[in-house]
Amino acid sequence: MPDLYRPDSTFLASLDEDWQRHIAAIGPCLHQPHPARDPYESLVRSIAYQQLHARAGDAIVGRLLALFPSGRFPKPEQILATDFEQMRACGFSANKIATIQGIAQATLDGVVPDYATALAMDDETLIERLVTLRGVGRWTVEMLLIYSLERPDILPADDFGVREGYRRLKGLEVQPTRKQMIEIGLAWSPFRTVAAWYLWRVPGR
Repeated sequence: MPDLYRPDSTFLASLDEDWQRHIAAIGPCLHQPHPARDPYESLVRSIAYQQLHARAGDAIVGRLLALFPSGRFPKPEQILATDFEQMRACGFSANKIATIQGIAQATLDGVVPDYATALAMDDETLIERLVTLRGVGRWTVEMLLIYSLERPDILPADDFGVREGYRRLKGLEVQPTRKQMIEIGLAWSPFRTVAAWYLWRVPGR
């Protein structure tokens, strides 16, 4: 398998000894985006996984898919026609159900763009448009940018794993704030997506 992100990891490893050591220990970046996913699907999946371990999120999404005979990800119309109790039985909270239904309706209304439109939009414009939706914060849109739209220079500065990874990488007493993380991350541009990938993998101490 080719090392697609070698320029990114080489740049980050050149920043200082901490980065160099960490990248050498982890090895090549194995970031795996899902470019076939529409923004609508990506947003719904992000909401499903919010504040959960990956395995729990996988189970909830699996139960959602099982509601539909095709096994494909449900369309917005199908989500809106799904009974509340069926959604609850998948493992969604009432808040998440309201958010997912809102995303589905916003997709039908044209607020959530299709893949081609989203691809042509710049990062901040897309973020500003989608954070107007109930329950959709900046982090959720950043996950869409990273995994669905394959943007190479996204740093989710609110992300606990990113901030905790940096704290461990540098042996700090406390995590940097969101504002500090944004400032620190400027030095990693234009490879902030891969920097986040590596920070998510800093081992505990």
